[in-house]
Amino acid sequence: MKEPSNKRVRPLARVTSLANLISPVRNGAVRRFGQTIQSFTLRGDSRSPASAQKFSSRSTVPVPAKRRSSALWSETLDGSMKQSLTSREIRRQEAIYEMSRGEQDLIEDLKLARKAYHDPMLKLSIMSEEELTHIFGDLDAYIPLHEDLLERIGEATKPGGTVEHVGQILVNWLPGLNAYKGYCSNQLAAKALLDQKKQDPRVQDFLQRCLESPFSRKLDLWSFLDIPRSRLVKYPLLLKEILRHTPKDHPDVQLLEKAILIIQGVLSDINVKKGESECQYYIDKLEYLEEKQKDPRIESSKVLLCHGELKNKNGHKLHIFLFQDILVLTRPVTRNERHSYQVYRQPIPVQELVLEDLQDGDVRMGGSFRGAFGNSDKAKNIFRVRFQDPCLGQSHTLQANDVFHKQQWFSCIRNAIAPFQQATGPSELHQECRENPTTTSNARAQRQASMVSSMTQGKADGDAAECGAPVHTADHTTGMKAPRAQTSLRKARDRAQVGGKRKETLV
Repeated sequence: MKEPSNKRVRPLARVTSLANLISPVRNGAVRRFGQTIQSFTLRGDSRSPASAQKFSSRSTVPVPAKRRSSALWSETLDGSMKQSLTSREIRRQEAIYEMSRGEQDLIEDLKLARKAYHDPMLKLSIMSEEELTHIFGDLDAYIPLHEDLLERIGEATKPGGTVEHVGQILVNWLPGLNAYKGYCSNQLAAKALLDQKKQDPRVQDFLQRCLESPFSRKLDLWSFLDIPRSRLVKYPLLLKEILRHTPKDHPDVQLLEKAILIIQGVLSDINVKKGESECQYYIDKLEYLEEKQKDPRIESSKVLLCHGELKNKNGHKLHIFLFQDILVLTRPVTRNERHSYQVYRQPIPVQELVLEDLQDGDVRMGGSFRGAFGNSDKAKNIFRVRFQDPCLGQSHTLQANDVFHKQQWFSCIRNAIAPFQQATGPSELHQECRENPTTTSNARAQRQASMVSSMTQGKADGDAAECGAPVHTADHTTGMKAPRAQTSLRKARDRAQVGGKRKETLV
């Protein structure tokens, strides 16, 4: 009998995820970070967000993320084999097994980055080949390197599953990790380009679909790209763990100690190269408003000691760069989707830099001194940087987000200028602060008042910067006039009478 011709046929379900077309691959757990999209629709879909979410929930079934086996080496042995080994030897074999399993997981992740992300985005023209090369680097070139280690360990493994000697294998293999210098040096620029490309809806949609697929284990693309770096820093710990469980009379002891020195040297070289690359990356993004701001010490910098966001006394956000020879204050700007840093005021060479620690409440965000406003208006976590010679530029009162960040900044700047502190003391006050840093703040304030006549010009300039004058005014390049000097004298004496609550550390 023939079926009725008017029988309703259920249509095939629409493919709502490109990632569903990619076969799952086993991967290792990595730290996850990145932006998550709550819902997405197909191209041309005019549904509301609520209906789109409902549609998505009907058409796709949540699939658990793929997990790797966490079995221990000892769990793979039979009872008789386990009884023939000492507990220390079992722990040693566990450490070796952990290293080899980590290599296998890394190889799988590197292959996944190519198969599930690079190749589909290139084939679908989501990114250009040049952009993908800039982001992914030479990941494929590192797969044979780690496969080589696995092969060497496999050849050294006995039929029972134990590895007697691993030290010489590691001594011979570890120098090859120097190949990661280029990859790690490019990570900062690669991350910046990836974040920029995420603004493209097609890129964002593709990455979100991959994130929701089981093969990703809920890890975003950058987590996979960062796996080689995170693996590198684990090698010293893995080697030390193997050494810790190796008997002192074992031939591997000296070889493992040598291997640890080798990997530490490799990491040091990579860090130097990565630091130089990061330093140059930010130098290239600096924009100068005046020709005199182009200090040659900026262009010649090879080390960026620290950088980050601070607020000035007007509450405006600044991005501060401390290179090895100069401190640069900038304002972040964005033009045509290009992020850069506009140099703010005159950069301060480290050898001419004075650092002052200010007590909470000394300055209000807006430039007012303590006492003029309520306690709730007083600034916290503040410090000041300035030239030794007030004629060269303004002082800058800066505020960190919290005590911890202030301490980080203060320590970093203090360490940078420490080599110059003996040769750059411009006054008796600076010298005395170095010789007796534990002097009470009251005594220090009294000495300031008694010495102000010899420091009128410098103090007047500093006070003008505090009270003053907005941060966008011209630099102070001339001597102070008599009225300002008298104002500075009165304020210094007032501070001495109040009790000198402000604590200054001049380094």
